[in-house]
Amino acid sequence: MFTGIIEETGKIVSIERRGDFAIVTVGCKKVLEGSAVGDSIAVNGTCLTVTSMSGDTFRADISYETLKKSAFASASNGSKVNLERALTLNTRLGGHLVSGHVDATGTIEKLEKKSNAYILTVRYPQEIDRYIAEKGSVCVDGISLTTARVGGLTFDVAVIPHTYENTALSDKKQGSAVNLEVDTIARYLEKLLKKEKNGSDFLDSLNSLMD
Repeated sequence: MFTGIIEETGKIVSIERRGDFAIVTVGCKKVLEGSAVGDSIAVNGTCLTVTSMSGDTFRADISYETLKKSAFASASNGSKVNLERALTLNTRLGGHLVSGHVDATGTIEKLEKKSNAYILTVRYPQEIDRYIAEKGSVCVDGISLTTARVGGLTFDVAVIPHTYENTALSDKKQGSAVNLEVDTIARYLEKLLKKEKNGSDFLDSLNSLMD
């Protein structure tokens, strides 16, 4: 699990596509501290397992499913990436619970500075529309953000200058692909509602527990 609070930005040193999977080498520093082979590191919001470490780099395998679902399909050498180590029990949960499992890729429609923030507009596919709610949490390239507007299969988020300047968002432009992960709680609620014969019965049970 992760928090969606980026620890540092790194760069893709190389990405080697081998049939239906790929091997990525990432250059970085901070996230290597205390890390070991077998540990998880989120790269642009995608949970990857460290397979080897050397100097200021680590390598990880990217499976067929991850290539299909994420923006890694169009990644190139030199691309800046957001990095976060898996959370520990004494980690401050400054963002929201993030699994590192990308649900879909979105496209940046607009990124402009307004007053003291950057307004990011992302277009997302229909398949995740039911999970995107106004004032809800969404993970964009591994960054925990809160939606300010939702409509027409797009959402807006306000990005503070610190986040913009210290993440890979500063390298993004109109048309850039981004990894999206919806709020995990929304997925579990949907599953619980589907299991009930009548959705209202579930809501009544939930309300009784909260009384």
